[in-house]
Amino acid sequence: MVQSLDRSQGRAGAPAVNGDAAPATFTGNRGLQLEEKLIFEMGQHGRCGVDLPEPVAAKDRLGALRREGEIGLPGLAEPQVVQHYTRLSQKNFAIDSGLYPLGSCTMKHNPRLNEKIARLSGLGDIHPLQPVSTVQGALAVIDTLAHWLKTLTGMPAVAMSPAAGAHGEMCGMMAIAAALEARGEGHRKTVLVPESAHGTNPATAAALGFVVKGIPADSRGRVDVAALKAALGPDVAAIMLTNPNTCGLFENDIREVADAVHAAGGYFYCDGANYNAIVGKVRPGDLGVDCMHINLHKTFSTPHGGGGPGAGPVVLSERLARFAPRPWIVRGENGWDLLEKGIVDDAAPLGRMKAFHGQMGMFTRALAYILSHGADGLRQVAEDAVLNANYVLARLKNDLSPAFDGPCMHECLFDDSFLKDTGITTLDFAKAMIDEGYHPMTMYFPLVVHGALLIEPTETQGKEEIDKFCDTLIDLARRAKSGTATADFKAAPMLAPRRRLDETLAARKPVLRWRPTNREPGDGPLRQAAE
Repeated sequence: MVQSLDRSQGRAGAPAVNGDAAPATFTGNRGLQLEEKLIFEMGQHGRCGVDLPEPVAAKDRLGALRREGEIGLPGLAEPQVVQHYTRLSQKNFAIDSGLYPLGSCTMKHNPRLNEKIARLSGLGDIHPLQPVSTVQGALAVIDTLAHWLKTLTGMPAVAMSPAAGAHGEMCGMMAIAAALEARGEGHRKTVLVPESAHGTNPATAAALGFVVKGIPADSRGRVDVAALKAALGPDVAAIMLTNPNTCGLFENDIREVADAVHAAGGYFYCDGANYNAIVGKVRPGDLGVDCMHINLHKTFSTPHGGGGPGAGPVVLSERLARFAPRPWIVRGENGWDLLEKGIVDDAAPLGRMKAFHGQMGMFTRALAYILSHGADGLRQVAEDAVLNANYVLARLKNDLSPAFDGPCMHECLFDDSFLKDTGITTLDFAKAMIDEGYHPMTMYFPLVVHGALLIEPTETQGKEEIDKFCDTLIDLARRAKSGTATADFKAAPMLAPRRRLDETLAARKPVLRWRPTNREPGDGPLRQAAE
């Protein structure tokens, strides 16, 4: 938990908002938005929500590591625990609360049907160490999902085990490294990465020992093909390109890019983070892609991390299929099985990506999403995502400033030139959105656009909600340009449980852990020790 804020901020007596001062309250609560202490501040010595038997006395082997003081856990009754975490949940914003415009992460609705299916007996209660004979249905689910991922992408093989997008990137680039070694070209160490790429792309390449070389964008926000071709040579291992790219634009020279990289002896890694914009419409395999990870949460509506395991399957072209990591799911005379050895003569698996074969809950949800939509439904997913983003672009382009000319794909990108000479920054604009009840869109990314505002409405929002969102941003933009509300923008958010943090101080001197003072039993609530 990071704590670096003035607890007095946002309490009673907030600044005037449009001339109306927020009333002071004895509790610090604002209506039903309750002021909440840290759980450690609420704790009382000796209080507990359960009765536990005294542990049996036993000699330990901790030696000098034996704890000398109390562990410092807060003591609370059961109602206190329930109320505390319920109140904390009410301070969260989620897609179940309202429109979530956070581009590049696709915070989309998770259909409850998917959640119900994932909890079915035999799927939600199995264990990865069970005998294969007892999880035949689960293996069939994974194989069926793998089949549809290969069908949708036009690729012959898929690695299901990677745990997330970045893990999938590593899997794909490891397959490329293995392929280069197999053909005696391990000296190829340069990976070309467009300047607008997700940060994990160059990080993954560097982590695997590759040398990253940036490729600039052209005036259209797409890869500069001339610069790319000039960078090709006998040392180039691959290009890592996102399509649609991080500016929300389709790389319409992608076939030319793929052909040039292949002609130079390299491979084409496609970051599949934005696959939701083209699913059911375009097969990446037809674009010359050699491998691509698929974020199941972005395209197929599995929960976005949620503090638990994710899934980032990697589809592989024929040139890389034999290097897919083990194990493989195959169907034989005795049913489904997990094989550690290659199922084809020239298989050269790069090893295992993790202990087990993937994240069953995510697989089940993704397959439920695919089967419930069908081919026509998945095409509509992409069409509606692109339609919604272009509708937002059309509604906002006269009041905000589009970063590039022309239509976009699943997300629309604006720069901060509409705020020029107002004294208001992108950050100020984002904080003002919180007072209006909206989580800000992605701010200051991609870095190739100054003061970027990246909006992704996803396909799950209806027109009336998008119109309300656009009307709000138009009003904020006009207020910013009027010059009459600069102080309000600088003070925002004024209606949130906490006011604006000193973000520089929070970054430089975060309080990363709670340190209780030395106290005697019965001394009352824990207090933070001065450091």
